[in-house]
Amino acid sequence: MISGISAAGSPVRQASLRRHNLRLVLAQIALSSPQSRADVAAATGLTRATVSTLVDDLVSGRLLREVSPAPRSGAGRPGVGLVLNDADGPAGLGLEINVDYLAACVLDLAGAVRHREIQPGDRRGDSPARVLADAASLAARARLVAEDQGLTIAGTAVAVPGLVSPDGTIRLAPNLGWRDVDASGFTPGPLTVENEANLAAIGELHHGAPAGPSSFLYVSGEIGIGAGIVLHGSLFRGARGWSGELGHVAVDPDGPACRCGARGCLEQYAGQEALLPPGRTVGDLTALASSGDAATLARLAAAASALGVTIAGVINLLDVDTVVLGGIYAPLAPWLSPGIEAQIASRVLTAGWSPVHVRPAGLGSDAAVVGAAGAIIRAVHEEPAGWLVETSPGTP
Repeated sequence: MISGISAAGSPVRQASLRRHNLRLVLAQIALSSPQSRADVAAATGLTRATVSTLVDDLVSGRLLREVSPAPRSGAGRPGVGLVLNDADGPAGLGLEINVDYLAACVLDLAGAVRHREIQPGDRRGDSPARVLADAASLAARARLVAEDQGLTIAGTAVAVPGLVSPDGTIRLAPNLGWRDVDASGFTPGPLTVENEANLAAIGELHHGAPAGPSSFLYVSGEIGIGAGIVLHGSLFRGARGWSGELGHVAVDPDGPACRCGARGCLEQYAGQEALLPPGRTVGDLTALASSGDAATLARLAAAASALGVTIAGVINLLDVDTVVLGGIYAPLAPWLSPGIEAQIASRVLTAGWSPVHVRPAGLGSDAAVVGAAGAIIRAVHEEPAGWLVETSPGTP
């Protein structure tokens, strides 16, 4: 139970307590809805008067909306139901910049996808300015769709396949040919730039398979290979935010040259270009594998072996018990998982008595762009007071 403070408490303490209580009430209603004010008070330990004031603020700030009376098991008159405002509340805009496509996604406050667009096209020969301009156009269309639905974009998060500094500078995206690209300000409003595998892992954590694990290794297969590491429900970023570059772990130090400048990187053995013959799609590959095509099955087996060896090393270091296959690996999981599992079983020290589960991503290839939009929504959930300040009348 949360205890209040006296009226003599400092303004700073009062403001801090209010922020905490707003977050608590919003989280309670997000957990299960509709709920009445009385339900929320009983669940949180706050007084009914406090809950009523907080709910009024959240409703006026368009984070909650009132609906038909909430179901009531006991005696008495049912109270007005409260749900997350998915009608005209804040929404998150996610963008993904990848080597062979751009994508946009809008999520409402309840986490439902309200808009999704994919723009295919090889971006390796395009300048960063051209790609960012195209991404800005994609974002503008998504904003219009959101506005037509009554939603307000709270911010934009961009998923990119490379190393991103805390200030949003894209330090290195070798498969795009980018180095030290400043992506700030290319689209209006608050903007966050993050590694695509990290956002995909967050997307899987919050919007993927229900009741999924709180610790897992998310492996994103595209032209490049990235990994998002989730430990106890939190993304592990490393000392500089650059963790998870699984595609540049060496499989063979004397192997083929990689775009990063090293040799024998995992991407050369299990990246999209290693798996797909020229002119083929992932759909083509799954069809060939399903038909028993020997060359395709051999290619997938070799990729699975390289992935398994690399992933086993990560598991020995981090002790995660679940591996989630995302990107192009999700539809290919029926053919990749057995080989990966075989390497894990033979190389992970604890595999004999603590098995590791390998499964496809619940969000499939949408994980990064959904995770990007979801990151904006999570920020609103975690700091509703900030949204209320931004949307209050007369706010500078």
